[in-house]
Amino acid sequence: MKLKNIIIGIFLINTLSGCAQNVALLGPAITLGTTGNVMQAGIQYGTNHAIKQETGKDALTYISDVVEEDQKKKKLKKK
Repeated sequence: MKLKNIIIGIFLINTLSGCAQNVALLGPAITLGTTGNVMQAGIQYGTNHAIKQETGKDALTYISDVVEEDQKKKKLKKK
């Protein structure tokens, strides 16, 4: 039983290791599935792709970096 779980685990890791590259499609796919709006999903994908090409970061990382930078500036102004 233990050997079977190990073999299944190794198989799943090898099979799913390439999924990280396709995470950018996950957001628009969820949008399309929940709203049914193809145009909104397409715009979301296009925006994410443009941000990735321009900054080298995905949209969420870029936004969080901008927010952190603003918070640091506010702290410096208070001091």
